[in-house]
Amino acid sequence: MALPFINRELSWLDFNRRVLQEAQDVRVPLIERVRFIGIFSNNLDEFYKVRYATVKRIAQMEAASNSDEANKAEALLQEITQKTIALQGESFTTIQELTAELREENIFILDEHALDDEHAAFVHDFFDQMVSPSLLTILMQDDDTLLPNSRGNNAFLAVRMEQQTGKPLYALIQMPTHLDRIVVLPPRGDKQYVMLLDDLIRHQMQYIFQIFSPTSITAHMVKFTRDAELDFDEDINKSYIEKIASSVRDRVEGDPVRFVYDKNISEDTLERLLDKFQIGSRDSIIPGGRYHNRRDYMKFPSLGRPDLCYSKKEPLSIAGFSLKKGIIDQIRQRDFLQFTPYHNFAYVIRFLREASLDPKVKSIFITIYRLSNDSQVANALIQAARNGKQVTVQIELQARFDETANIRYAELLKNEGVRLIFGIPSLKVHSKICLIQRQEEDKLKRYGFISTGNFNESTARIYTDYTLFTANQQILKEVNRVFTFLEKSYKVPDHKHLLISPFSTSSGLKERIAREMTLARAGKNALIRIKINNLTNYDMVAALYKASQAGVQIRMIVRGICCLIPGVKGVSENIEVISVVDRFLEHPRMVIFENGGDRDILISSSDWMTRNLDNRVEVSCPIYDKDIQQELVDTFELSWNDNIKARWVNDPSKPTYRTNGALPLRSQEATYEYYQNKVSNA
Repeated sequence: MALPFINRELSWLDFNRRVLQEAQDVRVPLIERVRFIGIFSNNLDEFYKVRYATVKRIAQMEAASNSDEANKAEALLQEITQKTIALQGESFTTIQELTAELREENIFILDEHALDDEHAAFVHDFFDQMVSPSLLTILMQDDDTLLPNSRGNNAFLAVRMEQQTGKPLYALIQMPTHLDRIVVLPPRGDKQYVMLLDDLIRHQMQYIFQIFSPTSITAHMVKFTRDAELDFDEDINKSYIEKIASSVRDRVEGDPVRFVYDKNISEDTLERLLDKFQIGSRDSIIPGGRYHNRRDYMKFPSLGRPDLCYSKKEPLSIAGFSLKKGIIDQIRQRDFLQFTPYHNFAYVIRFLREASLDPKVKSIFITIYRLSNDSQVANALIQAARNGKQVTVQIELQARFDETANIRYAELLKNEGVRLIFGIPSLKVHSKICLIQRQEEDKLKRYGFISTGNFNESTARIYTDYTLFTANQQILKEVNRVFTFLEKSYKVPDHKHLLISPFSTSSGLKERIAREMTLARAGKNALIRIKINNLTNYDMVAALYKASQAGVQIRMIVRGICCLIPGVKGVSENIEVISVVDRFLEHPRMVIFENGGDRDILISSSDWMTRNLDNRVEVSCPIYDKDIQQELVDTFELSWNDNIKARWVNDPSKPTYRTNGALPLRSQEATYEYYQNKVSNA
């Protein structure tokens, strides 16, 4: 019997549907609901740049080889488009409802037709001072003109002007990216007003095109999305960093994969644009509303209305781990677990700053995947280099959409004396590890941390992630071997404690799953608890199906893509899968094997996807401290028992939201309270 699987692209769209539900949930503060519309739209943009583009490439390759698989890929492209159209329609309805609710709160979103004289004067001044001088790109469109170089900015106003001659003129206005897309207008008493930058520019159309003396002007939003895959040239004379930089520059010429247009646009304008943008039959052509860049709602202003936003939660200290004492001395005594954003990310910064100043610290090694724009992590590493430490940084130049930022940081770090390594070109380095070596008497002692998330102060405020601070010499010896491998790829790291992709993560997980199966067959309690972002690797899905058939109870919390189908008779009856989508983005990767009562727990940088298991450098770390083990079990169970923000995944027999008949429990709120109690009782 063929095993049941959900297509990964369709599963991803189901995940984004859960994000859209947050915008529709009346329990979420109103302005936060508007921002979730932005998150939904931003997710969809990235999906088309990466996943849809990949399917399109497959369709093109299979068609070129006359393969039977071409029809399957073409059908999938059509199914994705139809599902996206439905989601887009639902999002338009949602934003209309949210706009009405904002009006009830005396917050008004004005378009170009709704301005009185005072607001019109403000808009004109704003355009002259902020928009027009900002290299606003306006391109007149005739048969010979080319598209502007988008540089990742693919949103345009398509302008059609009527003249007394009767012959229309066409133009494209590229939307500025460096300005806030939501402009706050002067308030009137307790009434507040905002305006989308698109509408502000629409208001100035006669002013912009006054030299043509148009009798009328219409402007409709269009947006296209390009394939974001990097293609590398084979010039052996180029350095790795030069190849990445060149590929990022070439990305602006990637094939189009999606074209969204205002459904009210005229037929002749639309036809010209489809031809100009070279939109073909394999591209997703989606009719939409007046405004497409809804990702801008992610930055919808708070407008001084804390009652319409999430209440602020100050990050907590870690119980028994003081920021006022030496960080290294405390780690020497015991392991500590940081769980951001509930805990303060400052522990990571303090660890690095202390290492940068400590005369006994000789070297620092760290992997970097995504840094914040103004990174204290980078500053601490530079300080360490200036203080004579040997600082080695593995920076991943292929971190999608952060390539340019990481190139900039690489150059900055190199100029400050930091030693850079770039790993193996065929393997992205996605591990989140840091190691310092400290001279203590006649020995080098190692300290470090291993995380499930990036060392990024910005995302640490909104992503949930575990970080283990440890002085376990056996674990850190293996971490050191990972860095040796990154520099000398012929030295495969020997390891007994860590699981390291691409060498042992898949096999190590399967061995542990098989162990639970043996326990289940012996009539013992067998339980696996998994918390990850994505599950797409079919071998891992098949292993979980076998475990279910052997009687292992499996509880899974999968935020995003899940190709596994739970509850199928004879296949996955012992598997339950939920997804939690709430204020914070659930990002940890963790697995708990009950192991007959002797729990085996791992935190990891790796999702259960083929790319993470076989094509990246990932590190999964065992948790040996019993108190931390219990902490991980407790926080998993809080998420598992969520009956407010948890949804069933891939189970059509159950309603979307998961209810369990217990008292209401919102896991992220409960987790914050859990750590508050730990601090109070320390």
